[in-house]
Amino acid sequence: MMAVDGLWFLADEATQLAEQAYHQLTDAYGMPPLERTYQKRVSRDRFRTLAERIRHNGTPYGAHTLVRRDRGQLLLVRHDGVDLWVLPGGGVDGSESFREAAERELDEEAGIQATYRGLAMLNRIEVTCGSCSTWGVLPIFRAVADTTTPAVSDPDDEISAARWFDPEGLPEDTRDREDLIDAARAMV
Repeated sequence: MMAVDGLWFLADEATQLAEQAYHQLTDAYGMPPLERTYQKRVSRDRFRTLAERIRHNGTPYGAHTLVRRDRGQLLLVRHDGVDLWVLPGGGVDGSESFREAAERELDEEAGIQATYRGLAMLNRIEVTCGSCSTWGVLPIFRAVADTTTPAVSDPDDEISAARWFDPEGLPEDTRDREDLIDAARAMV
């Protein structure tokens, strides 16, 4: 019984940090054009991992960037761990801001420099395990590429490629494909 209570307490603390992160982001950048909610049912161990991440900074998966270049194409990276095309992004290190994390991850995963222009999306990730639940934010920043030749230098060795795609021609194996197409349309 004690382990369940401990998990509940962790979930409660994580939820409080998620609320703070959400308000911090909306205060700094305003309401984004799109918000989505994703629900994840996970194992007890995975729940603990995600809740601890959220308790640390409000996000289970860090910050990401939806970056376009002048021809309207979007940058995606190939994440070998999930075998999908995804937006560049990842965890928040130490005391860096969400935007600083997004910029660092964009540089590491794709070697691209960009001008940031607010939030493209602010997603809510709801995580559940049995009777315990919490949620965290997933900020996706909007940016325009300053450099356009990708060069992967991912220190985690999770990213194997970075490529530009037309928004209407995103690969079928793109994570949250339809939501990314909607976000790209909203950026025009």
